[in-house]
Formats: sequence, C-alpha cells, structure tokens
Amino acid sequence: MYRKDLITAEIQKLAEVLAKIMGLKLEGKLKEAESIFNETMEKSFVLPQEILLSNDPLVFENWLNENDLSPEKLDSLSEFLYYELGVSENRNEIIAPKLNLIYQQLADKHKIVHLVNLHRQKTIQQYLK
Repeated sequence: MYRKDLITAEIQKLAEVLAKIMGLKLEGKLKEAESIFNETMEKSFVLPQEILLSNDPLVFENWLNENDLSPEKLDSLSEFLYYELGVSENRNEIIAPKLNLIYQQLADKHKIVHLVNLHRQKTIQQYLK
C-alpha cells in the first residue's frame, strides 16, 4: 500500500509539472518551458539529454531496458514526450520513435495497452520516416 501511495504521489507531481510546461508554452514562454522539461527529464526520469536527443533508436531502447521504469513512470514519460511533438520537424523526428518504443514496452513487457496510447501511436506515424 505504501509503495502504491508513493507512486501515485509521484505521478501526480509529474502531471502538475506537465501542466505547468504546457501553460508556459501557451503563454509563449518557450525557453522556461524547455528548461523545466529538461530538468524533469534529468531528475524525474534520469534521462540525459544526449540520450533523449540521440537519432539512434538503439541508444534510447538500451536506456529503457537498463532503467526498467515502472509502467506508471513509463506512461508519464510518454505524456511528456507526446506533448513535445509539433514543436519542430526535427523534434518530431527525434521524439516519435522514442514514443513508439515506450508504447511497445508498455504493451510487451507490462501488458498494458491504453486506447489513448493506441490513438497516439496512429498519430505519431505521421512523424516517422
């Protein structure tokens, strides 16, 4: 029960951070939003920028396998990355394959498939080459 409460609190905190980032983007405060996004990737997900920005999908896939994030944390990571789509064509090309890997791991390893994620997988196909 205690572990579940910790996970729930962590997910709630991440949702609040994501809402803040989205609000900053709407206000046109893109640098501040990017700074909070980068800090969250490093601190909450232990995802270094060089891995996030790598064009080699194996680098991110190895990171996913090594870090063995909980399904809840993977789902939160997918939320953060999904809302990064549309920023630029270059960003789309970097983020879309990583999202696919996260959805694949949620389905294959954790046996979790959300209708929202299925819809998002169809949406991100437009960003994949």
